[in-house]
Amino acid sequence: MKTILYVTQHQPHRTSCGSELRAYHIRRALEDVGDVRVVVVQGGDEAGPMPPQAGAVQVERTLPVNPIRRRGILSKIRWALDPRIPFPHGRGVDRSSDEFLREHSSRYDLIWFSKLRTANMFPTWSWPHSVVDIDDVPSTYEFSMMANQRELRRRFISAVRYFSWRRRERLLGKRFTVLAVCSETDKRYLERLRVDAPIHVIPNGSVSRKGLPVRTPSNPPRIGFVGLLDYFPNREGIQWFIAECWPLIKQQIPDARLRIAGKGGDQDLLMQNRNDIDRLGWVRDLEGEIATWSVMIVPIRVGAGTREKIAYGFGQQCPIVSTPLGAMGYDVANGEELLIAGSAGEFAFSCVRIIRREPDVSAMVRKAYQKFLLHWNWDAIAPRIREAAEDCLRLNHKAGVELRKLASW
Repeated sequence: MKTILYVTQHQPHRTSCGSELRAYHIRRALEDVGDVRVVVVQGGDEAGPMPPQAGAVQVERTLPVNPIRRRGILSKIRWALDPRIPFPHGRGVDRSSDEFLREHSSRYDLIWFSKLRTANMFPTWSWPHSVVDIDDVPSTYEFSMMANQRELRRRFISAVRYFSWRRRERLLGKRFTVLAVCSETDKRYLERLRVDAPIHVIPNGSVSRKGLPVRTPSNPPRIGFVGLLDYFPNREGIQWFIAECWPLIKQQIPDARLRIAGKGGDQDLLMQNRNDIDRLGWVRDLEGEIATWSVMIVPIRVGAGTREKIAYGFGQQCPIVSTPLGAMGYDVANGEELLIAGSAGEFAFSCVRIIRREPDVSAMVRKAYQKFLLHWNWDAIAPRIREAAEDCLRLNHKAGVELRKLASW
């Protein structure tokens, strides 16, 4: 049986946010390929209570992470110009943890990094027989930040970070054997950078439940948002919606309520002294809550990768209104599976249209649900995960054969 070392920032059974769900389901799919052991890099995202999950997972070790401070202008210039600089995220493990992982991973047939950020917490730059699930491509995140910055200084900083991350991303093929990304969009982006490695698309998804979801929309109508509010793209998006879109919706539907599900964030800043906004925090029965919503909103304007909440909403047959960036990476079109709106006025108008059932909402959610069953539930995604692992194992075997031939000469 093949052996796989899975390196992640998340505890193996945590499933309370999108990043944890992705890590959890990828690890589960890898168990069909070989014997999976886990190393946890502590200091990853923390979120919500941990629902119990069946099955024991062997955690080999938990490695602590510490801030890496760069002081002075020279260190900042080096960060911007040197694509091989260690700890580019400003956090990392110590030397003994790095030595442990290098030595320990050599005993395994495959090492899989959950997130590029996780691999970047080690000073070791190149990892043989490895897969990195990039998840969010850093330069695309910085590009979205640059596009939304009004202050010239902040825009310049985002531009520097954008070009710096692109230089790092061009070298990913020299660091890892196989790469995985969330969408075809990200794959094409890396191919344009001429990244020299196989690139597999592993979409974000949700769990497929038995039977059709039961919808019980509330009256007065509810508009809902779900997401960790400590995560900047979520926080910025819902603040924009409350400030720019919500007043326009209330003009048309005065009794509408906004429901915000998700841990973290500044409650006073989000509520803005409104008695028509319900701040729910972490919701144990999220399916039951979403069943009461007339529409789910994805008002994301900065970020990278794909939004798991899109797949989750599709799986619940809840109508969705999203910004273009929120829907990026999904093979969807405005008016087909969801409504897509860029400006505050268009976004508010789209929410009102769905509440009033003006578009053919039933046909839209049915089409989205069928695509969810085919492409965006974890049962459908699992073969892609196995293919990425098996591709790496084949390349490892080929490299081993070639080395033995050279040695025999």
